[in-house]
Amino acid sequence: MDIKPIKTDADYRTALKEIKQLMMAAPDTPEGEKLAVMVTLIEAYEARHFPIDLPDPVEAIKFERERRGLTVKDLEPMIGKSNRVYEILNHKRTLTLKMIWKLHEGLGIPAESLIKPQYAHA
Repeated sequence: MDIKPIKTDADYRTALKEIKQLMMAAPDTPEGEKLAVMVTLIEAYEARHFPIDLPDPVEAIKFERERRGLTVKDLEPMIGKSNRVYEILNHKRTLTLKMIWKLHEGLGIPAESLIKPQYAHA
């Protein structure tokens, strides 16, 4: 198995081409093991060079709400009465620590996303 670190953009492109050739490799074969190692190297390179910013907390809540088909009533145990839910969803009020904890526990939204500063949307 000839594998080397991904240090440059050229190394990255070469690794992507190699992965493309290995995509159909069966697990527990030399090719499958090489694919697993190459994927790990590429993930590390991408995390370092192409970081993904966390979503706005309200957008994260709206995404989970839509994904799960939740109503405002479903969010009340985590945020408070319906008027409070609407204030949060419309960027009129910021999340409290208690809300953040309950949303993290109840919806699985990463706490890092929920504590990110909110920005008012015009």
